[in-house]
Amino acid sequence: MTATDFVDGTGTQLDGDDAAQLAAAIAVCNPAALLMSMVHVSGDLGLLDEFAAELESARKDLANAQNTTGVHYSSGSGTPALPLGAFPDSVSEKVRVRAAQLLRAESTAVLGVPDEVLFRRMASLCTASDVDAEFIPLLFEQAGFRIGQRCVPVTKSPPEDFDVIVVGAGIIGINAAVKLGDAGFRYRVFEARDEIGGTWSRNTYPGAAVDTPSHYYSYSFELNPDWSKYYPSGPEYLAYLERVVEKYDLNRHIELSTKVVSADWIEREQKWHVRTQSADGAITDHRAQALVTALGVLNAPNIPDVPGLDSFEGTVVHTAEWSDDIDVEGRRVVVLGTGCTSVQLVTNIVDKVGALDVVVRTPHWIVPEKTVVNDVPQAERWAMRHLPYYQEWFRLRAYWLASDNLYPVPRIDPEWAKSHLSVSPVNDLVMQTSLRYLNESFPDRPDLIEKLTPDFRPYAKRIVKDPGFFQALRRENVNLHRAGFAEVHPDGVTTTDGEFIAADVIILATGFKLEYASLIDITGREGQRLAELWEFGDDPRAYLGIQVPGFPNLFVTAGPNAAPNHGAGHNITSEEHVHYVVECLQYLVENDYASMDVENQAMVEYNQKVDAALDKTVWAHPGKDVTGYYRNSKGRAIVPCPWRLVDYWTMLREPDVENFTFTSRSATK
Repeated sequence: MTATDFVDGTGTQLDGDDAAQLAAAIAVCNPAALLMSMVHVSGDLGLLDEFAAELESARKDLANAQNTTGVHYSSGSGTPALPLGAFPDSVSEKVRVRAAQLLRAESTAVLGVPDEVLFRRMASLCTASDVDAEFIPLLFEQAGFRIGQRCVPVTKSPPEDFDVIVVGAGIIGINAAVKLGDAGFRYRVFEARDEIGGTWSRNTYPGAAVDTPSHYYSYSFELNPDWSKYYPSGPEYLAYLERVVEKYDLNRHIELSTKVVSADWIEREQKWHVRTQSADGAITDHRAQALVTALGVLNAPNIPDVPGLDSFEGTVVHTAEWSDDIDVEGRRVVVLGTGCTSVQLVTNIVDKVGALDVVVRTPHWIVPEKTVVNDVPQAERWAMRHLPYYQEWFRLRAYWLASDNLYPVPRIDPEWAKSHLSVSPVNDLVMQTSLRYLNESFPDRPDLIEKLTPDFRPYAKRIVKDPGFFQALRRENVNLHRAGFAEVHPDGVTTTDGEFIAADVIILATGFKLEYASLIDITGREGQRLAELWEFGDDPRAYLGIQVPGFPNLFVTAGPNAAPNHGAGHNITSEEHVHYVVECLQYLVENDYASMDVENQAMVEYNQKVDAALDKTVWAHPGKDVTGYYRNSKGRAIVPCPWRLVDYWTMLREPDVENFTFTSRSATK
């Protein structure tokens, strides 16, 4: 079919570039999101019934084929083996044929944002899943169909003296700036580095990238139709954040190269006394009604304590301290680590180095993911911009397929776990996928298979999506060592298995120290220091992962047990926490309160529930000698959130005021 074969909904033939763009888009677009766009353009709800029937018929055909031919089509009895949310090829082709009849290059929507009943019906078809009603408010927001809804009634504007200080200008700090400004709060953002971006300004090593899909790993209120890859590179994501800062005119509120060194709660004033230090060493004092830490948790590079590291005469660099003047061209390079950072780095320097030795003490479970390195076709980028609601439905699918559908994977089935390395049948599917990929990647290298096979349970550490790491390991100039660093010498490294590796460059892909907000000297009521309370980051606890008794109006975003480790991405935590902060502050304004402080009993009870829920997961029971940043020195899981994303999102809609004590503003006058 050629471009001139395409007609619009009235039968008018399209011509020229418009037709070519549309034809190309229809050929490559996701058929489910394309179908939803067709419904918006035509207003024809009959398309939903028609293609729901087509999908059901195709599923039955696959099931029948399994029963009659013996070909294995399922991962369970009677369940067609289609990827989650996928349309069969036969249905996809029919969608494209109908799209050619219904769409035109400048299509406009007849149907706007649907009501909740229709939205649920459309979402279920778009994801080829049963979407329960409880998910609809979350999906409306996260897919970008509507801006997050305020929950605390807004009848008053914040007083002029109600200042908020935000620490950090990464993904959460920028989000906080946008939403605090929208809500009318006066705020300032202090960023210790000389640029915004947090993780994505800090991690500039070759191949640095996000391992969450691009079209989801962005703000729901600021969708980006122009992602060049299905998984964004670090520089592209940083550019996205910079555009958000510019669009919302945030620079005038952000002070770069300004480190927050301390924060003290002043009870008589009901304010935070915040002290900052600028690049020239100058100290400045500030007052604020509320303090929001937006520091993330992985900031300080984890430098291993290896004898002789300082004696190395070549270049030693941690991936978080990469600079453009580091030269690996033709050099002998040793990389320590095989987590997400290492696989990205190795993939992207293998063509430049003379020799590359990868030293790994504990290999990760690595799974194939073709779209990690795939470009978004220009035609689909065109569709994101021009086909009504295509982008929103594409984002909805990206979220749905990588979120609470994965919730069961890290949860332990005790009977299964008794006799398996994996912890449940669904956890085993991840393990078998990884093992199959490993064996297919190295059919003639049993030595590599042995070195790359983990001995711990899947999801105990972060699952790694392969950007080309396995291919890089097959190169003649690459060697893999299942070991650690025993000692560093002026001219190389001795591994823990006694092998010496000559080196010009040592790259430490060894992750970060887990710090939370305890890296700032924060002092609450009665002189209590947060760092001491949290055992200097080793045992942090908070109510909802955000608030700590004795620290009024302190909001620790991305706090303990708040990470969505089973799925989705850091961006949803960002939006959940910022929404909750704004709701809490608005509640203070509405009721003429100066501060709120969570009751200790509320925090204790909440954390008891957290620990009980996590005790049923692989994060609390990871298997053989597993270390990593998910757990503290006592083995308690301090990073993962135990709840489904929809549950946690719902918890954070507004404060449960029964769990707080409040101080009136009149008490400060």
